[in-house]
Formats: sequence, C-alpha cells, structure tokens
Amino acid sequence: MIEPAVVVFPAYNSEKTLSPVIRGLRQSLPRARIIGINDGSQDGTAALLRSVCDRSIDFPVNRGKGAALRAGFAAALETDCRAVLTIDSDGQHDAAFAPAILSALDTFHIAIGSRDLSGQQVPRHRRIANMLSSAATRLVSGGAVHDSQSGYRGIRREVLEEVHAEGDRYDFETDFVIRAARAGFSITNVPISTIYGPQSYFREFHDAILVTRVLWKHRAGAFRKRERRPIATAHDSAPTDS
Repeated sequence: MIEPAVVVFPAYNSEKTLSPVIRGLRQSLPRARIIGINDGSQDGTAALLRSVCDRSIDFPVNRGKGAALRAGFAAALETDCRAVLTIDSDGQHDAAFAPAILSALDTFHIAIGSRDLSGQQVPRHRRIANMLSSAATRLVSGGAVHDSQSGYRGIRREVLEEVHAEGDRYDFETDFVIRAARAGFSITNVPISTIYGPQSYFREFHDAILVTRVLWKHRAGAFRKRERRPIATAHDSAPTDS
C-alpha cells in the first residue's frame, strides 16, 4: 500500500456523523495524517474537527465541497505524502475499505470507491441519475469510471500536482476526473459497500446542472484515445525541495 498518505476530509454540518468515520480511519490507516475541512458548518463540526484531526481548516461560510477539497489538496501537498484519500463525513463510506483503495494506487493513478447502487434501498431516480452521469463521464473522459458521484477516492501525489480542476461544489469532482483522464492518468474502481444514513447534501437538481455543464464543457474530447502514463516509482513521486 502506498505511503505516506493523507486523508482529506471535507465536512459540513457533520457533528453527529464524523466521529465514527475518523475512528474507523484511525483503525484502518493508523499512520495516515487526517486533514479536516469545515465548510462553514452551523453546528459543532469545526470544534470536533480540531479535536480529532491532525490539522483542520475552517471556512467561515459554506463554499462548497469542491472548494473544501481544493484547500485540503493544497494542505496535503505541503506534506511528504505520496497519496491522498478523500472520504465523505456523512458516514456512508466504510473506512475499512480505505486500505484497498490506497493499495490500488500501486498500479493506478486514481482509485474510485465504486458503490453497488442496484439495491432496492437506493431510490430509483438516484440509480438512474448515477448511471447516466457515470456513462457520460466515461464517454467524455475516456476513463474507467463506474461511480462518478462517489467521493471515496484515492489519488496519487503526481496527479494532484498537475491537475487543477474547476468548480467549487460537486462539479469539482467530475471536472477533476475528466482532466486527469485526459492527461493520461489511469483510473480504476474498487468495490465498496455503502452505509445508508443521513441524506446527502448533493442537491439533485442544482448540482446535477453543474455536473452537466462540466460534461458539456469537455464534450469536444469525447472518443479520443489517450496514452496511459506509467506509474511513478517511490523515488519519482517523492516531493522535491523548491
């Protein structure tokens, strides 16, 4: 498994759900540093992140998941990490899968935790929306994306150093994976289970429009074949002094 790793943990009004996620991460990735980003929460999220994370970043107002991830990536790159793991704070991602996602980065640049959304517990409209979004992302990016809306991802350092995605909300994640795939970075999918609990902050109409705009913006590159980049060695991917 690639190490050292940093967990980037965006959180918004997650006071009731984030502690079990952090405990699970400490068990599954005991040597990883955890950077928590409070995205303008109105509950006790900020104070809780300061107490359980190795570093916390506090937004005074809600700026969106994309903005939180961007800040977390920048902070992670200030460390000697070789990879970053992103995981949501709502408790719907099982931290026990974190080692498998990071281990996939031994042979791929990006690993996406792919949920099985075929079950009856998943609303039909959400299954259809995710299926269409994932298919469109694969078409536009050329990457092997099975679950485009999953926020459970492993990303190698060299990808973060080169790919600069746009968007401040959920569109950021779609833009990131498209830009990475087009740059030749390889993508794989790691099967994960989903723990259904509190409703996601994904606003199905508004955020779906933002994601659609990202796909439309990148439409010109659809169907284009791209050469896959090789995986850097531990020495090649180590941070260098500037």
